Amino acid sequence: MFPTLHTLSQFALVVALLTVTPGVDTALVLRSAAVAGRARAWGAILGIGCGVLVWGGLTAVGVSALLAASQVAYTIVRLAGAAYLVYLGLRLVWSAIRGHVQGRAVATGVKDTIGAGWRQGLLTNLLNPKVGAFYLAILPQLIPVDAPHLTWGLSLAAVHVAEGTLWLGAVLLLARSLRGWLERPRVVRGIDAVVGTVIAGFGLRLALD
Repeated sequence: MFPTLHTLSQFALVVALLTVTPGVDTALVLRSAAVAGRARAWGAILGIGCGVLVWGGLTAVGVSALLAASQVAYTIVRLAGAAYLVYLGLRLVWSAIRGHVQGRAVATGVKDTIGAGWRQGLLTNLLNPKVGAFYLAILPQLIPVDAPHLTWGLSLAAVHVAEGTLWLGAVLLLARSLRGWLERPRVVRGIDAVVGTVIAGFGLRLALD
């Protein structure tokens, strides 16, 4: 038994608003596409999608509910996620301060590979308990008591992944179309500074929330 078309459309509308709202995922893909490379950006998109599927499955089987019920468990996940985001953001800011650029190629210190982007996207998503909180708030209202929860959770999460891939793919293509301008040393440093500040700010907000 799978979700009905009506249920999927309801969830798609809600999650579409969440998807297009600028956040850590958009900032991560934008920076990866503009500075690190296309492969790493697509890897980040795939990693983010995998993280969404994990949260959907965990929520469906009740693990996210356990996190919500246990203040200690939630706090541990929240602080771990916050620390990772602050670390990631500060690394980008430090890269902007150092300004290591060789000609038109940026010496980012990271590999332009799908695997590297996937790991970063996955960790960024999994260490954000607010994604789990969103699913915990939405899925119980959509999944019938007698329905196979894991199947429904993964099905609904797949809708989120599809919309997220389309949106982040558009961000990637836009960034790549402006690649010549985005690879200028001053622009690269500006991107690192802005994106790093945004990501670190999200981390601090998550820690203090």
